Amino acid sequence: MAHYIALIHKDLDSSYGVSFPDLPGVIAGGDSIDEAMAEAAEALVFAAEDWSSFTGQQFPEPRTIDALREDEDFREAAVDAIVAAVPFRASVDAAA
Repeated sequence: MAHYIALIHKDLDSSYGVSFPDLPGVIAGGDSIDEAMAEAAEALVFAAEDWSSFTGQQFPEPRTIDALREDEDFREAAVDAIVAAVPFRASVDAAA
């Protein structure tokens, strides 16, 4: 099963927010880390279903954590973030 690397941020007065470096604009959130991770997994499926109609491109393959660490933008965004792997449970048809 594929996993997408996610960044989880939380300000003192907010819920947990999740973003995906490989999927600009795909976000999720929750009042707890567990809730945010569950919402993030659902956001991946939802994004895969509509990605090509919104972007005109195929759903991006996830980069490895090693590849992301070479990306300066990722390193900057990961400061003060929890880095997590979110399972991608969409069918192959949804991602195509």
